[in-house]
Amino acid sequence: MTARPSTVADVMTKKVVAVRPDTPFKEIAAAMERWKVTALPVLEGEGRVVGVVSEADLLLKEEFHDHRLGMVEQLRRRDATAKAGSDRAAELMTAPAVTVRPDASLPRAARLMATRRVKRLPVVDADGVIRGIVSRSDLLKVFLRPDEELAEEIRRDVVGHLFPLSRDRIEVRVEAGVVTLTGDVRDSTLVPVAERLARAVEGVVDVRCGLTLAAGA
Repeated sequence: MTARPSTVADVMTKKVVAVRPDTPFKEIAAAMERWKVTALPVLEGEGRVVGVVSEADLLLKEEFHDHRLGMVEQLRRRDATAKAGSDRAAELMTAPAVTVRPDASLPRAARLMATRRVKRLPVVDADGVIRGIVSRSDLLKVFLRPDEELAEEIRRDVVGHLFPLSRDRIEVRVEAGVVTLTGDVRDSTLVPVAERLARAVEGVVDVRCGLTLAAGA
């Protein structure tokens, strides 16, 4: 049986630095500097996420500090100029927040970050209450798995499952996350399946498949 795929809950940071809607500008900037983060979830009530305030939101104040806009540009950048004149999280934040559930897969979280162009996602439960935070670096943790651990999983869950009769003639090598499969098999139609399953193992960087049909098979 293949190991359960990792979820956001497995890699997220459970200790979350957050602010309230009435948190002043300077306190937000100080929190980002102290905790070395680029964005903070904004919470209300018992921890429900209502938005996210980022460095980009704060930098608008500096951008417009000594730059007077014409009427057309003011209309075009209405949201930006409004944030530039604000000094509380409620007015500075981006809302609604882009969030993810704890049971979401890592590929889903990665796609969400890419499509929404964010570096961190608040992790919330069904009620929207904060449960953690997941960053790009958290999603990369699976690639830190030792090579031998990857090789053992592929031998057991891929080779052992697909090629029970010829498993002893198949070599699995992993170096720096790159899997190399060599040997001969009795059913060549399963070769692309083996490559696909090996590639799907969490932590695998690439797969080089050299499996060939056994003579006389």
